[in-house]
Amino acid sequence: MANTKYYGTGRRKSSVARVYLVPGTGKVTINKRDIDEYLGLETLKVIVRQPLVLTETVDKFDVLVNVRGGGYTGQAGAIRHGIARALLNVDTEYRPALKSAGYLTRDPRMKERKKYGLKAARRAPQFSKR
Repeated sequence: MANTKYYGTGRRKSSVARVYLVPGTGKVTINKRDIDEYLGLETLKVIVRQPLVLTETVDKFDVLVNVRGGGYTGQAGAIRHGIARALLNVDTEYRPALKSAGYLTRDPRMKERKKYGLKAARRAPQFSKR
């Protein structure tokens, strides 16, 4: 397994994560920064590690991530999606577990566009009878 890289692309909202799994000790690096430095909330760190915990590969791979777009929550969801897809390249036996947990499904919820005549997607101008 010399110099083996497994790749997966993850997306959520407007975030896109390019994830590489490299055999290692379980270090997670996001945009050349440690996960603790990049993601402040503990819940987001848990979300990122969920596919690795499920497949019991936390200490087998180092995770290298390039992520852009969106906020921290969207980026964490995109990273989770990317890790799950990269794990499929490692071993296809992980597919049933990852699929049943919902980690392979791309979250389709997006920001709704603003419509003309309105102040936002659905927010109408204030109404006054007189």
